[in-house]
Amino acid sequence: MITDADGRRRELFLRDGLEAADVVLAHREALRVLRDDIETAHIDAYSDTAWPLEAVPAYERLLSMARSEVVAGTRSKKDDPMGIDVDVRDDTQFEVLLALAPFTIHAEAWRQGREIFSAGDTGTALWIAVTAAQEARLLARLGTVGVARSAFRTRPPR
Repeated sequence: MITDADGRRRELFLRDGLEAADVVLAHREALRVLRDDIETAHIDAYSDTAWPLEAVPAYERLLSMARSEVVAGTRSKKDDPMGIDVDVRDDTQFEVLLALAPFTIHAEAWRQGREIFSAGDTGTALWIAVTAAQEARLLARLGTVGVARSAFRTRPPR
């Protein structure tokens, strides 16, 4: 269990064996629930498989965001497109994160110096740290989109 200034957060891990569509929805609903708490977020513009066609526009936008970081001087031209900053307060950038997090090799989000979201391995790994209220909202949102409330567990996969 981790804590921050708001109190205790419970660590949840995505279960193995979910349908691919449910994995995508679980990533996106977790991000939606955590959005107001996220202070910084980063995503890598890499996937172990081809980006799904519906994700290609977001992927192109992410590469544009990385180029903007070069122009702003916060990223070197030599840097690989990894760890690209995402401002979750900006709806367009948040949509990029929503679209790509289930397919990237790595995405992360932080609050008060503590990681609260980590997605990776092209959709096979998802860890979040949520408050009790966020967990309740997440479970309700999962039910609304047709994903089993048991999509997350409290222990990491072994």
